[in-house]
Amino acid sequence: MKHIYFTLFFTSLLGFTLAQVTDTLSVKEDEENIPQITVFAEDLESDDQAQDIGGLLQSSRDIFVSTAGYVFGQTRFKIRGYNSENTSVLINGVQVNDFVTGRAYWSSWGGLNDATRSKEIETGIASSNFAFGGVGGVTNMITRASSFRKQIKLTYSLTNRSYRNRLMFLYSTGMMENGWAIVASGSRRWANEGYVDGTFYDAWGYFLSVEKKFSKQHSLGLIIYGSPNKRGRNGVSVQEAYDFAETNYYNPYWGYQNGEKRNSRVGNYHQPMFMLSHYWTIDKKTSLTSTVYYSFGRGGSTALDWYDVADPRPDYYRNLPSYDRDFNGLTPEDRLDFWEDEDDDTYRQLDFDHFYFINRKNLYTIYDVGGVEGQNHTGMLSNYIIEDRRNDKNQIGANFNFKKELNDHITLSSGLNLSWFKGNKFKVVKDLMGGDFYLSIDKYAERDFPVNSPEIQNDLNNPNQVIMEGDKFGYDYTANINKYNFFVQSDFSYSKVDFFVAGMLSYDEFWRTGHMRNGKFPDNSYGDSEKQKFTNYGLKGGATYKITGRHLIDLNAMYMTRAPFFRTAYISDRTRDQVVDNLTNEKIFSADLSYIYRSPYLKARATAYYTKFVDQVYSRSFYHEVLRSFVNYQMVGVDKVHYGVEVGLDGKITQNFSLIGVLAIGEYYYDSRPTSTISVDNNAMVLSNRTVYLKNYKVGGFPQTAVSVGVKYFSSDYIYGGASINYYDNIYIDINPDRRSAEAVSNYAPDYPKDREEILEQQQFDPAFTIDAYIGKSFRIDYKYFISVNFSVNNILNNQDFAFGGFEQYRYDPFEMDKFPSKYFYLYGRQYYLNINFRF
Repeated sequence: MKHIYFTLFFTSLLGFTLAQVTDTLSVKEDEENIPQITVFAEDLESDDQAQDIGGLLQSSRDIFVSTAGYVFGQTRFKIRGYNSENTSVLINGVQVNDFVTGRAYWSSWGGLNDATRSKEIETGIASSNFAFGGVGGVTNMITRASSFRKQIKLTYSLTNRSYRNRLMFLYSTGMMENGWAIVASGSRRWANEGYVDGTFYDAWGYFLSVEKKFSKQHSLGLIIYGSPNKRGRNGVSVQEAYDFAETNYYNPYWGYQNGEKRNSRVGNYHQPMFMLSHYWTIDKKTSLTSTVYYSFGRGGSTALDWYDVADPRPDYYRNLPSYDRDFNGLTPEDRLDFWEDEDDDTYRQLDFDHFYFINRKNLYTIYDVGGVEGQNHTGMLSNYIIEDRRNDKNQIGANFNFKKELNDHITLSSGLNLSWFKGNKFKVVKDLMGGDFYLSIDKYAERDFPVNSPEIQNDLNNPNQVIMEGDKFGYDYTANINKYNFFVQSDFSYSKVDFFVAGMLSYDEFWRTGHMRNGKFPDNSYGDSEKQKFTNYGLKGGATYKITGRHLIDLNAMYMTRAPFFRTAYISDRTRDQVVDNLTNEKIFSADLSYIYRSPYLKARATAYYTKFVDQVYSRSFYHEVLRSFVNYQMVGVDKVHYGVEVGLDGKITQNFSLIGVLAIGEYYYDSRPTSTISVDNNAMVLSNRTVYLKNYKVGGFPQTAVSVGVKYFSSDYIYGGASINYYDNIYIDINPDRRSAEAVSNYAPDYPKDREEILEQQQFDPAFTIDAYIGKSFRIDYKYFISVNFSVNNILNNQDFAFGGFEQYRYDPFEMDKFPSKYFYLYGRQYYLNINFRF
């Protein structure tokens, strides 16, 4: 027993599954997974929540998957190159992927590690009893109260990552004699400043699961969880800014106010979930779980906005020394002096004191407020404000999971999910920063239309609006999304072969409800839009042939269609309800073939896979340098191919030592020449039928090759440790498609190959090594009390020059390619994590 308790804890530390743990043990009960906290480009550039789901994978019993989730996750590595919308994430059988984006946001249950520890993870095209899933598989977190054993657990963690401190507790009664089971958990994570300057972390978590067993057949359970969190974000910038700041973690989002650091980008989310479930054991071989659920709450991220003043962002290209003209009263030499001043970083950061100074002396009059002639308002107009880009939601649904063992060889599973979702998107003034009010007009449209033109109004129903703190402005609309999904699956098990077949049918409908009548689009911005309706299906199956008890061959295949997501379906959902031309279902085909070996001393899996995505929709918004206007960029007919191999080895070489080897080699590239549409927001001008020569360009932003070789040690004295060497390669920049069109190179003659090549080439990053290590000890006192202490260090060599991703700016000048250089993000340097828990 001594060896077993130690092995369980050691297994959990890295998320590895040791061959020495027998199948009769419940590994999930004792796992202590160290969470992987990373910040990705999407988090830096969008208003969405953090979406790293690597932590979900740490408890997988597959050595490759657990390593990818914990070790490779630091570099934004994606298993098989899939985005998170291709993985179905469930809590107690209810899918929790976001309806607008399809992505899974871990921060919705962040800090509740103990409550969500027990997971059933099916990766790839595997059989799942809970959902049909996507090509990335299904992860179901089991939070039913009766599934927890009786215990009290306290945890403290100290780290230098996004947060500095973490406290967690878990209390569970187990199933008591009176038929009740209660689980309560909570957490607190905080940092006055995280790894990156100007960031902070302030997060809580709460969880309650109560179950009443009325008889052997019927139980009723209630689950409530939430994770209110605020965090100061860090930005991503160009190499010039990193070099002058002398750090690859330069953060342009913060500045000084009265001598104190203040971050302009603060994410603030709290969207709790309520689930009421009825568990019906119809007979020994038949069960039905019925759940109704409701989720609501606020979300959003603040940002700096400005009117009638120069762009104040310190890394804006005209504020950098490389800009060769005077700007905002400064010469290039002046800017160089400011950026190189090591004793004063005021210029390199936002100047909040200056913002307040300007706002307090800008006397301004708004005429005909609300469209009422003669109704004027005079006060100090804020040239700079902090806005809050809100992303609130309301969701209600019902979920049913049925399972029946038809006989000793055949099991039938099915599920039905009905969901109704409303996402409320709007902006409010968070802070007027010393001014009295703000204007609700389109500052981009104001450049192209007369001052009193209706086109500059964000809301014709309330023109010339005086905006105070807490008032909505800019845009206000609701994303209405209804989803109905049914799946059925049969699993067959025999002595030499296991196989399964599954099918799925779904119906999606969505529409936009505008709450402002936009001046540029008065006829298709207000009220309910036309409903977009899509019917989809999926088929998948797989078989495992048992050559012997230790040698297995596994083959799986899937074909499915999927409705476009709301976020990519509209040309500009913030201003109007116009959908992308030729909007259609996405098609996905995938297959994989694995050889699996398992014995008491070695577990291994080698997999070859192939996936093709057809008819994806691509959508971005940015300022277009040539058109000199804010534009929306869409591509339809985007195809991608993902293929590669995965290898995972976990072998015991002595009683105390094991070797780990993990290899991922992928090739992920675009496989079509899609059609792009550029629409100018100010006047609805559309440049259509532009072919993008995207075929054979790499899918960028993360490593496509990753290798990890490590050793693990454990002893009967509860001492354990290990180290790994990790290698990353085939990392490409995320490209700007508009540069890969005939129009982009039309200004260069064929005898200017260097200029044409500069526009068309795709940057590949240098490979890199990292070294990680960990050590720990666990104690057992009187067979009742358990204490565990572990310490891990990532990137021991403190490699701060490893650019593991980046993206080309969408704003570019074909005549001056260096004007808007690419932006890069770097692996954090040396990071430590100390974890102590006490359980009884």
